[in-house]
Amino acid sequence: MGTRLLLTRHGQTEWHTENRYAGSSEVALTDEGLRQAEALGRYAREVKPDALFCSPQYRARRTIAPAAEALDLAPEIVDDLREVHFGLIEGKTRDEVRRTNPDSVERFLADPIAGSFPGAEDPAAAADRGARALREISRRTDGVALVVAHNTLLRLTFCRLLGIPLDRYRTVFPRLGNTAITELEVDDDHTALLRFNLPVDTR
Repeated sequence: MGTRLLLTRHGQTEWHTENRYAGSSEVALTDEGLRQAEALGRYAREVKPDALFCSPQYRARRTIAPAAEALDLAPEIVDDLREVHFGLIEGKTRDEVRRTNPDSVERFLADPIAGSFPGAEDPAAAADRGARALREISRRTDGVALVVAHNTLLRLTFCRLLGIPLDRYRTVFPRLGNTAITELEVDDDHTALLRFNLPVDTR
């Protein structure tokens, strides 16, 4: 049996409501995002993961904070779990970029790997660092780890670990819900998807 990884996207941010690409930018959680973080803390209290890991970005650290408090565990910050930098579209919406550079949007929609936005991090490199981070977490954790990271980084990483072509990450995994749980079992180079995108009760 491999290590079970409970993977989740951080809570809703102020840019989600505007459909802006946050990427490497630092953006605060909304009130809804804070409620989602508290719900994740209640979930962690119930499932009792053995270790906590998160991206270095504020929205991920703020999301995991209630779980850390509930379990009296310090989350380990993993730099390789940071979100992909989106280059030209960082901090913008697709409609805003369409007005000035429509071809870049069409190239991205046609092939998000070969057509990634100018100045963006190489998606294949992001998938590699995400997979490396999760494999290292699995090697170091006995039991279950709760991991808070980001929408695009996680979807690319899932494809890399599960042998799915990276250019299909937006169609196979259209979107990760904020604080929804995806469960993987990781054992060296073998990965199994046990659950995908299950919402945490925020009531």
